[in-house]
Amino acid sequence: MTIPSSSPYVVVGAGIHGLSTAYHLAVELRSRGIGSGADVLVIDKSSPGSGASGIACGVVRNNYFQPAMSELMQACVEVWESDPEAYHYNAVGYIALGAAVQEADLVATYERQERIGYRSELILGAADVDAHMKRLFPDWRAQGVTACLHEHQGGFAFNMASVMGLVGKCESEGVTILSGVEVTDIELGADDAARAVETSRGRIAVGEQLVIAPGPWAKRFWAMLGLPPTIDVHLPSGDVARDQPMWTYWNLQEGEITVDPLEFATADGGAPPVIHLDSDAPLVTDDGVLVTDELWGVYFKRDRHGVQGGASPLTVDGDVELDPYPQTTNVDPGFPDMWCAALSHAMERFEGCRVAYKDARSGGVGAFTVDNFPVFDYLRPNVYCVLDSNHGYKMIGVGREVARVLLGDHSSLLRPFRFERFATGDLHPVSSSPYPWS
Repeated sequence: MTIPSSSPYVVVGAGIHGLSTAYHLAVELRSRGIGSGADVLVIDKSSPGSGASGIACGVVRNNYFQPAMSELMQACVEVWESDPEAYHYNAVGYIALGAAVQEADLVATYERQERIGYRSELILGAADVDAHMKRLFPDWRAQGVTACLHEHQGGFAFNMASVMGLVGKCESEGVTILSGVEVTDIELGADDAARAVETSRGRIAVGEQLVIAPGPWAKRFWAMLGLPPTIDVHLPSGDVARDQPMWTYWNLQEGEITVDPLEFATADGGAPPVIHLDSDAPLVTDDGVLVTDELWGVYFKRDRHGVQGGASPLTVDGDVELDPYPQTTNVDPGFPDMWCAALSHAMERFEGCRVAYKDARSGGVGAFTVDNFPVFDYLRPNVYCVLDSNHGYKMIGVGREVARVLLGDHSSLLRPFRFERFATGDLHPVSSSPYPWS
């Protein structure tokens, strides 16, 4: 297909964020009578879902200690629930289990969920948590757990299937999606507004606005916009952390075991919730080898071919080149032993599952901001950036909010994620979780 020489709205990136923005923008243009999907062009250097969205574990949850994240995720879950068939969304719920050090965080999260109307229940005390889990899974045997936040909303979606569902929605609104078009530069005018994007297939003039939704390639586009590699971060205490790298990379630790998916079911044969287990009990393999005696955490869910999940990511030393996106597993050599030991720690049915571990294209590399939370903001007068800091896939509703902002509306949900927060000290609170995104 010949690429157009211009488009009123150009969206870079055909992952969850780019496609969701394009679809909701097309809907808003049509419903307001000021345009249509024909005014929206999506370009991707590969194809829809070829980056992080296509290998995401697909978990959808609202277990966030940060108020702004929790409120934004409620809106995102609403989008998932709006068309579960098209999005291939499984509303099975989500269970977060924590050690004593995390009780206060989980209580605060539950109380916030109650205030905003997000359906969940909280169980405290090791005995009551154990009883709750045994009602769902009679072979539950995890130790070191004193708090349970059972979200009755959330669940998971199948990654590429949901991406293609968004592609179909975009195309139904007349949005053009072009694959194999790589952005090589952004042409800025004297006022710093984007005039055009230079691509591997020619120049595309930007008539109204440019949206950049680059996933793990965030640092590359940050540089194209002439933004600094390091920034000063003003802390709530009043101190200033100077010359902090805006972007760091983490290796995502995810994998799967190939078993009959129906082996992972609830006591009544139903589909199980997604499980997130953090524990300070010693983690030991089935062979008796100590993995760790410090706080650890894993998550897992039923998938089409078995059980899929992950653990906390690992930092990458130095810079990394993200082209092409990893085509094979990107996990640490010790991850399979750790994750399978954790599955066995949780449920007797997973004892001996290490032999069923499968090397698969999963994990990958995530680009994290200086505080590990997203930046959703205009970084040039007509350039809106969706920089998700690897929170991406579950946040399908961000595109709906961005579309409204592009047309002049205010989004109270996106405002806490403006870039200015680093200069004002309006940062997100830090939880006791071993994960950088909780």
